[in-house]
Amino acid sequence: MALLAWNVRGLDNRNIVQALNGVIFKYNSCIVFLSETKQRKSYLEKLPRKNKFSKGFYVNPIRKAEGLALWLTEVDITILNERKNLIDVSISSVGSETWLCSFIYAPPYNEEKQKL
Repeated sequence: MALLAWNVRGLDNRNIVQALNGVIFKYNSCIVFLSETKQRKSYLEKLPRKNKFSKGFYVNPIRKAEGLALWLTEVDITILNERKNLIDVSISSVGSETWLCSFIYAPPYNEEKQKL
């Protein structure tokens, strides 16, 4: 099972989306965590359809440098906690033990780094 985490710094550029699709395909990623998407859920929901992902979870950006996406396939997930910079999950797949994972994006703003 391959997990990909990437600070994409915006998914509004076709070249970034193509590069992302290439990396996902090359490493056969089952879980993809994207930070700093700068996109709302409605836009991000369209992207995984071009890949193999059957499940998605999103945190909409509040400012320009925020936004999270979590795409999954071949695994079951339970969202345990989510905030604007954090997604805590429980992940399980057939023939594997359940494991916990925290996907964290540290805020780019100094005044918010202390709050995380």
